[in-house]
Amino acid sequence: MLIDLRSDTVTKPTPEMLEAMMAAKVGDDVYKEDETINALETKIAELFGKPKALFFPSGTMANQVAIKLHTNQGDQIICDKYAHIFNYEGGGAAFNSGVSCSLLNGERGMFTADQVRAAIHPPEFYHSPLTKLVEVENTTNKGGGACWDFNELLKIRQVCNEHQLGFHLDGARLWNALEAKNESTKQYGDIFDTISVCLSKGLGCPIGSVLVGDENLMNNAIRIRKILGGGIRQGGYLAAAGLYALEHHRARLQDDHKKAKSLALHFSKLPHVKQVEPTETNIVIFELQPDVNSALLIQKLKSKNILISDMGQGKLRLVTHLDYTEHMHDSVLKTVTSTLF
Repeated sequence: MLIDLRSDTVTKPTPEMLEAMMAAKVGDDVYKEDETINALETKIAELFGKPKALFFPSGTMANQVAIKLHTNQGDQIICDKYAHIFNYEGGGAAFNSGVSCSLLNGERGMFTADQVRAAIHPPEFYHSPLTKLVEVENTTNKGGGACWDFNELLKIRQVCNEHQLGFHLDGARLWNALEAKNESTKQYGDIFDTISVCLSKGLGCPIGSVLVGDENLMNNAIRIRKILGGGIRQGGYLAAAGLYALEHHRARLQDDHKKAKSLALHFSKLPHVKQVEPTETNIVIFELQPDVNSALLIQKLKSKNILISDMGQGKLRLVTHLDYTEHMHDSVLKTVTSTLF
């Protein structure tokens, strides 16, 4: 039995999801004739109270299109030093849009409105790049699945309004944050100009993300998606998985959060673990004592069919998900205890 805790992207479609996918009515989405993709885009747009949504093969592509919609070459984005768009999208912001990132030193991937205000370049000062966009990530990946304080997001929105800045949310794991904080999609739709949400992480779909946004921004999204190679044909088979997941897999995210907190508590009691970062959702990040070889631990766990991630700088990560069962959870707790003693 392989227990893969490297990411929540490793899940397989459930039999019920596969059945929904095979029953999908499809067409050519490049002509906007795939009724299942159209239905998914309409549903997610309505959830967030936005006029338009667009289906993407990946969250990275959705984020990259959003950046392009908000900026021109030479502009600058304000984001956290942990931001996915900076660390894990292949330098796409620079490659695709010709923009730079002003990196804020936040707490677990989250920063304050005051930090944003201080990072904005005066538009008349032509020596500096124009600040055009503020980007946040919720939950924060490198921050260990941390959830933003919504009141701080409201304050950042006000700063964006004062300085005519765009506001984009990388909501790769927003579904987790919504469940953990008992917040609504509409709340987020009200304050962000664009939002990308992933279907292939906590919701358990095989592929796909959706970008939602205001009409004036989204009008050009389909053109940029085409330029980046994101035009797909009979993608309704994939969109059907998203529709099924939205209906059946959102509430169960609480199970992932419960298992993650159990893992975090267990690790915190082990003598060879230096610290475990606060665990709010489905990501557990921990650090070993200096005399424990993290690479060796990863190999030992792998030899026992348990896979985890090395985040570098002495930090290790586990991510709970749809395919991580109670039986697997019990096995991990026992195996980790014996391996770390």
